[in-house]
Amino acid sequence: MAELVPLTEVEIGAALAEAPGWRREGDEITRSYAIRYHGGVAMIVHVADVERLMGHHADIDLRWDRLRFGITTHDAGYRLTAADFDLARRIDAIAAAHGAEPVDG
Repeated sequence: MAELVPLTEVEIGAALAEAPGWRREGDEITRSYAIRYHGGVAMIVHVADVERLMGHHADIDLRWDRLRFGITTHDAGYRLTAADFDLARRIDAIAAAHGAEPVDG
């Protein structure tokens, strides 16, 4: 897993610029995808496998036609770290593999 040192505001801004579609909500980054329920379940399993290998996880909210991820580093006092942005990039790749469409806003 990436280092658990909280990022500075400047570092967070730079990391967000390199993670299009991810939004900051306090000390968490979030992104939603349009995907039907059963496809969302399959995507969650894929993400969970990657998270297990990383030793890092997102908070996940699955609805009938939408899947939302919220990422922060619990072990760093619920602050943003490089691990969060690493996981975000991996989730984007998994979403593309599952045909999930990013939801803006």
